[in-house]
Amino acid sequence: MPKSATPTHCPYCALQCGMNLTVGPDAGVEVAERADFPVNRGALCAKGRTAPALLTSRLRLTSPLVRKGGKLEPAGWDEALDRIAGALDGARHKHGPDACAVFGGGGLTNEKAYALGKFARVVLGTSQIDYNGRFCMSSAAAAGTAAFGLDRGLPFPLEDVARTGCVILVGSNPAETMPPALRYFTELRENGGTLIVVDPRRTRTAEQADLHLAPRPGTDLALALGLLHLVVAEGRTDEAYIRERTTGWEEARAAAMAHWPEYVERVTGVPVPQLREAVRLFCAPESAMVLTARGPEQQAKGTDTVGAWINLCLATGRAGRPLSGYGCLTGQGNGQGGREHGQKADQLPGYRKLTDPAARRHVAEVWGVDPDSLPGPGRSAYELLDALGTDIRTLLVMGSNPVVSAPRAAHVEERLRALDFLAVCDVVLSETAELADVVLPVTQWAEETGTTTNLEGRVLLRRQAVAPPEGVRSDLEVLHELAARLGVEKGFPADPEEVFEELRRASAGGPADYSGITYRRLAEENGVFWPCPAPERPVGAATGDSTGTGARTGGSGFSAKGTPAEVHPGTPRMFLDRFATEDGRARFVPVSHRPSAEEPDEEYPLLLTTGRVLAQYQSGAQTRRVDELNAAAPGPFVELHPRLAARLGAAEGDPVAVVSRRGRATAPARISAGIRPDTVFMPFHWPGAGRANTVTNPALDPTSRMPEFKVCAVRVEPVDRDQPGAEVAVHA
Repeated sequence: MPKSATPTHCPYCALQCGMNLTVGPDAGVEVAERADFPVNRGALCAKGRTAPALLTSRLRLTSPLVRKGGKLEPAGWDEALDRIAGALDGARHKHGPDACAVFGGGGLTNEKAYALGKFARVVLGTSQIDYNGRFCMSSAAAAGTAAFGLDRGLPFPLEDVARTGCVILVGSNPAETMPPALRYFTELRENGGTLIVVDPRRTRTAEQADLHLAPRPGTDLALALGLLHLVVAEGRTDEAYIRERTTGWEEARAAAMAHWPEYVERVTGVPVPQLREAVRLFCAPESAMVLTARGPEQQAKGTDTVGAWINLCLATGRAGRPLSGYGCLTGQGNGQGGREHGQKADQLPGYRKLTDPAARRHVAEVWGVDPDSLPGPGRSAYELLDALGTDIRTLLVMGSNPVVSAPRAAHVEERLRALDFLAVCDVVLSETAELADVVLPVTQWAEETGTTTNLEGRVLLRRQAVAPPEGVRSDLEVLHELAARLGVEKGFPADPEEVFEELRRASAGGPADYSGITYRRLAEENGVFWPCPAPERPVGAATGDSTGTGARTGGSGFSAKGTPAEVHPGTPRMFLDRFATEDGRARFVPVSHRPSAEEPDEEYPLLLTTGRVLAQYQSGAQTRRVDELNAAAPGPFVELHPRLAARLGAAEGDPVAVVSRRGRATAPARISAGIRPDTVFMPFHWPGAGRANTVTNPALDPTSRMPEFKVCAVRVEPVDRDQPGAEVAVHA
């Protein structure tokens, strides 16, 4: 590695691929392979390779912007910060603290997420804080917590995927969303294992599967229950495991037995022989896994759906055993850590519950405040956005672009416009920032140091490689300055390591215990898996087991009597001895299939599902500004089955409109036999006429409060480009 190279991590997805950044003589930044990082082993996708493009882009924000006379104009930092502080202070004094809201992001570092949650609760005193990670894996988190007592995206390293016997991959397309991870599924098959992909589209990932199940969108719950029914009917349950390590089996079994194969075929469209083959492949090897992603999770019954897949793992003894288990493929770069440390409406640092008196006391002591001063849980992400301009009068957005990423996006845009005051911190002038009263230019990944937690629960150190442009400050500096202007002089340091040291103390003893992790360890060990308690913590302080969280690593760093070793090694593999429940047993949760919140009818006869494409990321605020990525994915499209296209009279590239009860999105047709004839697909990365989330349904899961992005009733219409008032998304 050249002496000038800085080892760090990609700013995009939850793999957090390792890379080296080198600054050339012309101050340009180049990405080089970093083979020592075990997750990607040097491999990078196009997004990672081109990540430095935005560091020197003319499209970067380098000066605060303040709205004057209806237009955003450059301003000094003091003026911009004074305006934000004045608006927040005025709103809380006039309308109460909950008139101020904060909306964060799953791409913020752990330090920023922690400081943002503390700022909302200590400085503003508001309960109105949530983040876009609510749209990511909240259903999986709720289901995992219900079953295992604790949620960590993957309770095992990604490397275990290649060594198991069978993987059922539900609603995930890593070939496009996280390409370096695809090698683990390829190695799985090379090692003699099998891959089953569940997806209504024949994606690039599905093309590599041994078996592809293509259910109708919104029926993943019925599919999982149908497989469990067959497991029981064919005598494939692990009775000893069920008896020794679980509770609640009889109720879950009874619920599953109501979903017989022929019924499931009618609901899902998956033929009974394929259901039986899936059960055979899953149950044949000694070890197996189920991995879910946004497909089954972004539904109004997402928590129950994930719970059904977990029940399948438990019934077959495939959880808390080597090379087996349930896991969630987190999407956003710090989607895991972002919700562990206080951005989420109902959580405090360390994955503590805001309603737990002991948790409130612990965190309040670290923060130096009265526990009674901490507000209670607030609204979830969509509910918060929906309330803007009513009792919520001001909003601070950090690291999110809800104008593009939120469901029923046109309505969300209206609510943002209804605010008395909107402030946005961002790297670029996103669609949300364009609506703001004040926009603050902040540093990005390579210009700052901080930690993230990847999809495995591996805490990582992103190192600063280059200096930020003149006029740009970090989010931590912004919070420090705003806190001071609002009367809190101490407690909001701008130094990320100082913030992390406080985070360690605040998380100590919690489910997500980072207290044994330091910047030095992260640098020396290439990341550390949580939970990782500090050496001085008594063993089993949280739940009475060898790590305090119902997890075992094998060589856990503790003696049999519970004497702490010098350094806890972290916990790459969880639940091998016991689960993180009071009795150490996993819990079956009985669930039954129910229709989606919005089913097709005569007016809206088709189903829309949304997702991502290889060259773009999330709302596209960054990737849409990279020429190479735009050349590969220049704009939105509507994927149609040939039969549906013929019925509409639409040829490849013809403009079509997708219409729901919430609005209309237009984009060129892309015709593919790889999608169900009753389903259309749109990627959600673009604003304007082709904004997929204009039509998506904000119906919420009752537990996770996840919106139903993945399924809504639509119709598709041809578009006449020459028709007056017709607006069609065009490719950049």
